[in-house]
Amino acid sequence: MSGYPRFPLFLDLTGQKVVLVGGGKVALRRVRTLQQCGADVVVIAPTLHPDMPPVTHISRPYRPGDLEGATLAVAATDCRETNGQVAQEARDRGIPISVADAPTACTFFFPALCVGEGLVAGVVGDGTDHAKTARCARQIRELLEDSI
Repeated sequence: MSGYPRFPLFLDLTGQKVVLVGGGKVALRRVRTLQQCGADVVVIAPTLHPDMPPVTHISRPYRPGDLEGATLAVAATDCRETNGQVAQEARDRGIPISVADAPTACTFFFPALCVGEGLVAGVVGDGTDHAKTARCARQIRELLEDSI
């Protein structure tokens, strides 16, 4: 982290194309969050996690050009090289990118999403204590549930 806190930015993703490269556990969590926010998620991966909700699935490895028309991109494969290629294409196209295995390659950070009646909060840590971030998000979710 740069020494400064990350700036929270809340986007309306309703109907927006989000390309997610990868089909495993991390991809599954990201897809669920993105769909909860109304995104039209396109997953590019040879195979998908068995619990993956319905998505547009391109059943093959990532290829340059796959981010065409995307509002956001997520690289969540188990291959550092592929994630790096996705990140580079996103940067070249001016598309915000979250890279699961390389925080320094990210231009946005995937939050723990906390949703309540008419409210949404996102929690992002500095990457050093994921358990702390999860605890904080859980407490915020409880507060939002109590405010309904």
